[in-house]
Amino acid sequence: MNITRRSSKEIKIGNVKIGAGHPIAIQSMAKVDTRNIAAVSSQIKQMQKCGCEVVRVAVKDKDAACAIRRIKSKINIPLVADIHFNYELALFSIENGADKIRLNPGNIYKKDQVSKIAAMANKAGIPIRVGVNSGSMRKYSPNVEGMVKSALSYINMLEDFGFYNIVVSLKASSVSETIEAYRKFAKKSRYPLHLGITATGTTEEGRIKSAIGIGALLADGIGDTIRVSLTADPLEEIEAAKEILKALNLRSFGPEIISCPTCGRCEVDLINMVKKLEGKLSTASSQLSTRPIKLAVMGCEVNGPGEARAADFGIAFGKTSGVLFRDKKIVKRIKKAEAIKEIFKELKNYGKN
Repeated sequence: MNITRRSSKEIKIGNVKIGAGHPIAIQSMAKVDTRNIAAVSSQIKQMQKCGCEVVRVAVKDKDAACAIRRIKSKINIPLVADIHFNYELALFSIENGADKIRLNPGNIYKKDQVSKIAAMANKAGIPIRVGVNSGSMRKYSPNVEGMVKSALSYINMLEDFGFYNIVVSLKASSVSETIEAYRKFAKKSRYPLHLGITATGTTEEGRIKSAIGIGALLADGIGDTIRVSLTADPLEEIEAAKEILKALNLRSFGPEIISCPTCGRCEVDLINMVKKLEGKLSTASSQLSTRPIKLAVMGCEVNGPGEARAADFGIAFGKTSGVLFRDKKIVKRIKKAEAIKEIFKELKNYGKN
């Protein structure tokens, strides 16, 4: 499937460009107290290593806003200040070097306050995300039409203040409402869109909701940054976001594993083998080819080169050994115990061919 991406305005968040056909950026949120500079900086470094490209932090008081400067000195990705209720926290965050400000139209809406934030953000050259959330609507109904009206109204206010460096999100806990809201808004504006489903729950349920909601919009060509929101470690959010983008061929983050669901023909412990392979790939991706590669790991020879014809190479197992195939042709037979070693040898060589 060839996805034609929606035409959107280019916006710069620190050193990351979004919109206008730039790669869809992965965002996540630090989940420790922003005032604990050592802890939040350490977590952000782990997030960056995992693949996070833009990070958001909660700014709940002046101390958190002032911590931004010191956090930024310790990290290498753009930092977004998440502001609610108190507009002065946005001003303090900009003073301390935030690369972007997220405002919630449901709790920061007074014109004189928004005008001050817009003026300071304009001077600093940083964007504002208009972060509409169905759970905190003020003037409009908490439904699709209300979310879209809220976003457009807030944008109009910012534009009246001469501010056009805008990113928009329209999140709800309902997957269907979120999809509809983004689709409606995308027809009315060229500002870049940050995608997400809010309050999705724990890892398993949240990944499914996010994959459906974010994936449906990305397949429509809508979206310039994404955040998978989970009641879980932020690294799980980042991994889920990468998988969504990989599944739609919008980004490549190392080899993609194609594995069969197993059946009564399978005579190897394929489930644990694939888990082990995934773990090794996540820690060794920098040593491997950067080319998009599809790797098949199949539980029997029935699912070998035929069923896995979309793969660049792979292994199909028998009882004690398997066949290594490349470009739909069997190359050699290998022992089960040597399988992962052979896969990595092939991966390292593949990018050179």
